[in-house]
Amino acid sequence: MSTGKPALDIRVDVQHTWREDESSPLENRYVFSYTVTVHNHSPHSIQIMARYWKITQSSGQVQEVRGKGVVGKQPMIAPGQTFRYTSRAILDGPVGFMEGAYTCVDTASQRPVEVPVDVFRLATPNQVH
Repeated sequence: MSTGKPALDIRVDVQHTWREDESSPLENRYVFSYTVTVHNHSPHSIQIMARYWKITQSSGQVQEVRGKGVVGKQPMIAPGQTFRYTSRAILDGPVGFMEGAYTCVDTASQRPVEVPVDVFRLATPNQVH
């Protein structure tokens, strides 16, 4: 059933970097920083209310992280604007995967909207798999 209202057009880009200076392979500690940019291409402002991350470790262990907002904030993103933040993930091996979603609110309708974050690979340099 269509309401005739345009769908929210929100895009999420993620860039990541291995933090060799903070990692300790001998201790199975691989630190990655990741920068998320949320682009609001919709006609309404949105507010990021919560986040969900699924982190798959090299060992196969899966960790789920849920929380309010991002980096201690629940940012409002106006139409045509972006919000960017950087965070970290610590893996138990040189390769892992992250995926997730943001729960946003369309400020015009006060309706919650789930914005998925596609799976992305975290890997130290020269990893084949």
